Amino acid sequence: MTHPIKRRDFLRTAGALGAGLGLAAPLGARLLAAEATKGAPNAEKLGWRLSVQAYSFNRFTFFEAVDKTVAVGLRYIQIFPGQQISKTIHAKVDANMTADMRKEVLKKLSDSGVKALSFGVGGSDRKHFEFAKEMGLETLVAEPKENEFGEIDKLCAEYDINLAIHNHPRPSHYWNPDTVLKVCKGRSKRIGSCADTGHWARSGLVPLDCIKKLEGRIICFHFKDLNRLGPETRRHPMHDVPWGTGACDVKGMLTEIHRQGLKAEFAIEYEYHWENSVPDMIKCAAYFDQIATELAAKS
Repeated sequence: MTHPIKRRDFLRTAGALGAGLGLAAPLGARLLAAEATKGAPNAEKLGWRLSVQAYSFNRFTFFEAVDKTVAVGLRYIQIFPGQQISKTIHAKVDANMTADMRKEVLKKLSDSGVKALSFGVGGSDRKHFEFAKEMGLETLVAEPKENEFGEIDKLCAEYDINLAIHNHPRPSHYWNPDTVLKVCKGRSKRIGSCADTGHWARSGLVPLDCIKKLEGRIICFHFKDLNRLGPETRRHPMHDVPWGTGACDVKGMLTEIHRQGLKAEFAIEYEYHWENSVPDMIKCAAYFDQIATELAAKS
């Protein structure tokens, strides 16, 4: 007897297929693009776009990362620099791509129903702004030197593109939100934070407190939930878990982000189960949309 396939069951199957096969077949990618690429519809009603940071799939090519993004059920991606383009194009996805390579990347995204919103963590010079404009990106994610922000502010205005300051864990320069706020002072709203919630936790900070502190200066997220709060040590390692099951208070963070009225890109950067992270990322997306539904109902 034939039964209709529910979307949730389809996504589980798609996730398993994507993880096991890399979704190399064009037909498989097209079928997934048609059925699974739905985004997080209730979150988008709040102005929240859920994407995948391609670094989550750094064991694979960028084309495979796009296919796996589709398998998660999402239609946005954040490009990370240095990932091999495809199994047949051995150059890296970065600002040094030739015109033909850029066309191939854009064609792959278009054919898969996926839009690249941002690029990072990478450069912030004119070359990268020109690259971002050509690729249709909204945001460059970077960790510039403090003395570079005067020129960056001008480039943001010239190209109509954001610069989001990423925070790697302590002792990196921007691990503390206070430093991000210092370099943003007096700058346009196109300069702000790429808030990495997991790296805050690894630095011994409470992610919710950091989000409150950065109100008005958050542009996008590397959104994570971890198994515990830091600081991280070799004896006490930390790792990503499906959102809502860890120690980072995902519901509290999303509630605060909603209170702030922030409309942003939330990039899933899942740095665990590297070879088979799609099933966990599907859980992240489902929880994200569930909380967004609850928050929208209360608005």
